[in-house]
Amino acid sequence: MLRPPLRLPPRRATATAAGPGRRLLLSTPIFYANGPPHIGHLYSALLADALHRYRGLCGAGPGRLSTGTDEHGLKIQQAAAAAGTSPPELCERVSGLFRQALARAAVSFTDFTRTSAPRHQRAVRHFWGALRDGGALYKGVYEGWYCTAEESFLPPGQLGERRDARGQPCKVSLETGQQVHWTKEENYMFRLSAFRDPLWKWLRNNPRAISPDPFYQHVLRWLEEDLPDLSVSRERSRLHWGIPVPGDSTQTIYVWVDALVNYLSVLGYPETHGEWWPAAHHVVGKDILKFHAVYWPALLMAAGLPPPERIFVHSHWTVHGQKMSKSLGNVIDPFACFGQYTVDGFRYFLLRQGVPERDCDYYDEKVVKLLNSELADALGGLLNRSTALSINPSNTYPCFSESCFPKVLDSSETKGMGRASAEDYEFVASVASLPLQVAGYFEGFQIYKALECIAVCVRQTNSFFQRHRPWKLNRKDPAEQLWLDTIIHVTLECLRVYGTLLQPVIPHTADKLLSRLAVEPEERGLSSLTFLPRYNGQPCPFERRQLGPDTGVLFHRLEKSGQHQTETKEL
Repeated sequence: MLRPPLRLPPRRATATAAGPGRRLLLSTPIFYANGPPHIGHLYSALLADALHRYRGLCGAGPGRLSTGTDEHGLKIQQAAAAAGTSPPELCERVSGLFRQALARAAVSFTDFTRTSAPRHQRAVRHFWGALRDGGALYKGVYEGWYCTAEESFLPPGQLGERRDARGQPCKVSLETGQQVHWTKEENYMFRLSAFRDPLWKWLRNNPRAISPDPFYQHVLRWLEEDLPDLSVSRERSRLHWGIPVPGDSTQTIYVWVDALVNYLSVLGYPETHGEWWPAAHHVVGKDILKFHAVYWPALLMAAGLPPPERIFVHSHWTVHGQKMSKSLGNVIDPFACFGQYTVDGFRYFLLRQGVPERDCDYYDEKVVKLLNSELADALGGLLNRSTALSINPSNTYPCFSESCFPKVLDSSETKGMGRASAEDYEFVASVASLPLQVAGYFEGFQIYKALECIAVCVRQTNSFFQRHRPWKLNRKDPAEQLWLDTIIHVTLECLRVYGTLLQPVIPHTADKLLSRLAVEPEERGLSSLTFLPRYNGQPCPFERRQLGPDTGVLFHRLEKSGQHQTETKEL
């Protein structure tokens, strides 16, 4: 069948991609509404939320965090039929579960998109018109192996064989293990093959467009292979639960085209999206990388829009080494985890243990061990010891003594210069460099490394406190009192830094810590974070300030079962 010529439309005026105070959209994928949320969904959302919160603490300008539910497609149609309900009723219920889970997890989303909403459907129809008017669409017969679970046709290289429930050989997706079926339809086709060179040029000119780097390299390898045209509609007789193709009531717009446009519809496409786009960072799982890093940029180019600035990609969670699946009965319920570990506890575990480049394994004992070690004992214990009335009877932020901890240029030249040791100077230098380290790791989508650095510094602070045994110092001796106050001052300064940097990850616990240190809300930003100013001869606004009320244990230790030793409170 002859194809009409492709006319690449001119790029439209869009938001500037640089400059202080600029706008930025952070997004999760919109989650498929054929079943309840699990920790894989939650992990995507928490990564995006931490990035969004961190950016807010930096005072980086207006930001939005979008999420939502993908509510069209054959999977929804079939799931509704199996449940004895209608697609709209199923989507209403499941979308509500996702919204509830994300709100419970303290995900600070500003927008929740539902693809069944009229605003979104209007945007999809307009986007389709832009593709059609640019000559990027043509009608043709398409046949191939279709996977309903993945809502996509799969090439031979992504297929395997196994036996079905009746013992008959069948083809399955290598990625998901789901059965595929040979399908032949007359559909609208998108001229994806015409965008191989533009996609290659975009990625070569923007090596940070896809992070981490292994996924960037993976997309480049895809572009070295054939890039066949993409079927972008389904026969309406097969798929009625979706948006009809404008001007052709026999066809339904392909669910992935419909879903991807959510990143524009949330910004008011086609009228007001230019105030934000392309200042968008997508957080996606590796299983949907091709849709976001190949199909989506090509569709945007065909519609006259630039690709998103960045695509952050993460891997999956397994359970005891096995992939999560309903058939194995090992799907982890986020609501149960919130009850077992608290919201902040589970947020911390996923973001601390999740490594975007590789799959990570979940089991209860690992969660309990990590949270007890790093939140209850190391961080909570340090706060408890340094604010105890037996150590700090005035309940204040004590003064720093420059004679006890004089400034030196070389930590090896500390002998005879006060009470601090060379090890103390190295430790203080580590904490001083921590905010910049954390900033680099957030920028590089390595939040787990940021948390690892914080955990190391917390351990160093505990060692500092333990090394000098402030409880052994004689308060009646003025020199000893100066050193005691300095030890506590340094410790509280460290805790203030940790509480500030942990706000994007454990917001409730960080707030509790900073409130105990009497750090006011306007003093909790990252742009004004200065560690130990007295060491550098600058005034410290916290000195002699009365500490905040003691609200008890910062984070309760967990039993091996995952239950609190004391009563668990709803957050």
